[in-house]
Amino acid sequence: MKKELDFYEKLRTRIVNWLETETGKKNKWAEYLLLAPDFFYLLIKLATDKEVPSHEKAKLILAIAYFISPLDILPEAFLGPLGYLDDLALSAFVLNGIINQVSPEIVQKYWAGDGDVLLQIKGVLAKADEMIGSGLWKKIKKVAGSF
Repeated sequence: MKKELDFYEKLRTRIVNWLETETGKKNKWAEYLLLAPDFFYLLIKLATDKEVPSHEKAKLILAIAYFISPLDILPEAFLGPLGYLDDLALSAFVLNGIINQVSPEIVQKYWAGDGDVLLQIKGVLAKADEMIGSGLWKKIKKVAGSF
């Protein structure tokens, strides 16, 4: 668990530092990128919650692995923090599925971010097509749907 929290802290620092740059300040996805560390934290907490069914935990663990993996559709190594947009979209997709399987209160109790977590998830899903492109978004949903 410590390793995942270290990843959370590094991710938050990296995104916050980038958002303080001229490029980051001008980026239209800035408000969404700030959700990435909080979605990651939420994935971790739900994966360890005893009220979340095992088959849902498997989806959460796969989303966590995707977040941590340097190999994904939008690689952070090449795109910097913008590379987390696909991780964010995938997380929102998985979290939305979890909400439909468990009580929303379970999800809400672990939310460390700003605003209503359910609205944040819906907001990312509504913008995912535009954020990462419809072709990539379809691929991500197809992969996530096979979990």
